[in-house]
Amino acid sequence: MLNDRYGNTLSTGSSEARDAYVDGIDRFLSAQPGAVEAFEGAIAADPLFTLAHVALARGHQLLGNGKAAAEAMAAARSVRNGLSAREAGHLEALGLLLDGDAPAAYQAVRKHVLEHPRDALVAQTCTGVFGLIGFSGQPGREAEQLAFTSALAPHYGEDWWFLAQHAFSQGEAGQIGPATDTIERSLVANPRNAHGAHIRAHIYYEAGETDVGYRYVDAWRKDYNKAGFMHCHISWHVAIWALERGELETMWRVIDADVAPDAAWGPPLNVLTDNTAFLFRAELARVEVPAQRWQSVSEYAARMFPNPGIAFADVHAALAHAMAGNDEGLGRIIAGARGPAGDMVRLIAEAFQAFAARDWARATERLSGAMAEHERIGGSRAQRDLLEYAFTEMLAKQDRRGEAKLFLATRRPLKLPANAVQGL
Repeated sequence: MLNDRYGNTLSTGSSEARDAYVDGIDRFLSAQPGAVEAFEGAIAADPLFTLAHVALARGHQLLGNGKAAAEAMAAARSVRNGLSAREAGHLEALGLLLDGDAPAAYQAVRKHVLEHPRDALVAQTCTGVFGLIGFSGQPGREAEQLAFTSALAPHYGEDWWFLAQHAFSQGEAGQIGPATDTIERSLVANPRNAHGAHIRAHIYYEAGETDVGYRYVDAWRKDYNKAGFMHCHISWHVAIWALERGELETMWRVIDADVAPDAAWGPPLNVLTDNTAFLFRAELARVEVPAQRWQSVSEYAARMFPNPGIAFADVHAALAHAMAGNDEGLGRIIAGARGPAGDMVRLIAEAFQAFAARDWARATERLSGAMAEHERIGGSRAQRDLLEYAFTEMLAKQDRRGEAKLFLATRRPLKLPANAVQGL
């Protein structure tokens, strides 16, 4: 019987298929290009290898290739005979995720990892800020994320993938010291793990280490293939730090080459949210942002996310539409906000609507209703600084600068030196 890198048995008799599958999993978990091709190679070597079809579906899903993902999952279900109990549970859990039933998938994943904690591809769905916990829309999800990875820790030892994800959980929960130790151990084991480099950037950000973080991630990305699905977002981190450092020429060069809708290669969710957040943070820092840039992002949002349903995307799309003057797109989100965080989406979208109309009092009133638990919309603390800074700007626009400074000093004290909001 053949095993994967985590010691799980695989229902394939082909060493070639197993090797390609293991390679694909490592590429998937490290956000390196070639995962889809590796899974296709595994299927070519053994067309009846169910888990290779599942992994191919997951790879396509992550890249926003919905039709290809559905086809791969249908193929997985058509060759499901002879699976072990672990493989059957793997197929069920990821099948629910691919079908779009997030609540049922979450329950299936939690049950599965209790019995098979080292089934990394399944466990991965509940890690990171874009996973089933991160996008659950529930309050307290940062604590839940840390509890989830902490429970898995005894089963993974010094595994580079797990350590990186555990570090992210620690950092988002405010445990910057432990997170620093954990991510360094991960990067020693695999310095070219793009998720690891990304998480290292977040920990530098949370620690307020702008200069060292900027130098690290800018150097790291130089050898990162643009086809890697974290390339856009890692470049966003570089641009944000360039903004904080006042290096505007570098900032726009990075955005135009690697983040802008017509230049980035990556999941549509990253392209939308990274561009929206960057442009708005540039506006708050009093950098002139041409109207065409907002128009481009609004058009991208309307094309790629035409219907509300993913809170993190909806909030950013609402901001892009508001800043571009796309009242129809913004109105569609306000009227159609749904899902477990739909109430938060509506509040934030209405706040951005008022912001664009320069109705500072209403903007403040609406956004204040979301500030206590905006973690529910998903995303990292660094990404949700968009809301922290927006609220600060709204206060400043009403000559409430003392309140604005106190708010930012209380909520994000390490970001004050970066002059994130120039109106203070």
